Amino acid sequence: MTYRLIFCSIILSGRLLAEPVVLDLWPTDNMPGPRAFIEGEERDLSKPDDRLIAGRKIIKLGHVSTPQVHLYLPEKAKATGSAIVVAPGGGFSILAWDLEGTEVADWLNQIGVAAVVLKYRVPTRQHGDDGDLAPKKALGPMMDLQRALSLTRANADEWGIDSEWVGVMGFSAGGVTAALAAIANGKRAYEPVDPRDQSSCRADFAMLIYPGFLADPETGKLKPFVKITEDSPPMFFTHAADDRVTCLSSTATFNALKLAGVPAALHIYESGGHGYGVRRTSEPVTQWTDRAAEWLEVR
Repeated sequence: MTYRLIFCSIILSGRLLAEPVVLDLWPTDNMPGPRAFIEGEERDLSKPDDRLIAGRKIIKLGHVSTPQVHLYLPEKAKATGSAIVVAPGGGFSILAWDLEGTEVADWLNQIGVAAVVLKYRVPTRQHGDDGDLAPKKALGPMMDLQRALSLTRANADEWGIDSEWVGVMGFSAGGVTAALAAIANGKRAYEPVDPRDQSSCRADFAMLIYPGFLADPETGKLKPFVKITEDSPPMFFTHAADDRVTCLSSTATFNALKLAGVPAALHIYESGGHGYGVRRTSEPVTQWTDRAAEWLEVR
């Protein structure tokens, strides 16, 4: 397994985002779990007529056969020692790579948090919703996220990270993936593949931004695979009530955490729809990052 520097810079909000360190998640030919349904090389699947988000297009990264982490470290003067593994959304078909990945990394770095942006395997949607541990479409991505948590802790000293302050953040389908890794509470969904898996895959906290598929949209009850206990990590939720991906996933999970005595914060906004990432618009829901920063500071 090797480190690779990507020699390209990304400009966000007039700032230059630092070049990431890129690390393949798995040893060659030893990736556990269901594979993605790959058609050709990894590429941006966005189209000229795609919907704009806050007036801008997004990168729809598809056909990811080699899962990776892209590490963005904050300036040393700002660094808090905390790190978050970020799982972009995309319906388990693509990854909203900039909207819910690199732009999130930029925001986290500004508040002193190291961002480990997860490029998990997609598309996996064709695997379906069945499964005891997790929906089959989410099982491979969940394994990728657990591996990312272990790799982050395995490299904590080198990256200047406190191994006891490593959390997860996920958007939409990435929110499901993050939730599954969080509620697994360190129980690995795959057999260890190398010494790096000796480092824990537990999430110390979770931030779920308009997550889907956690609750039945008709009854509001949690899906059977969402098992909250008193040992579940603290969680933060943001959702809009008019989101087509029902906010019941956030409210039901929050209720279960409350009943289990686990610290949690829930922010439901009247409107705002779905898929805004960290981009600001006139919708109050897009100010969720202010609430999230406050929550992280308290943590």
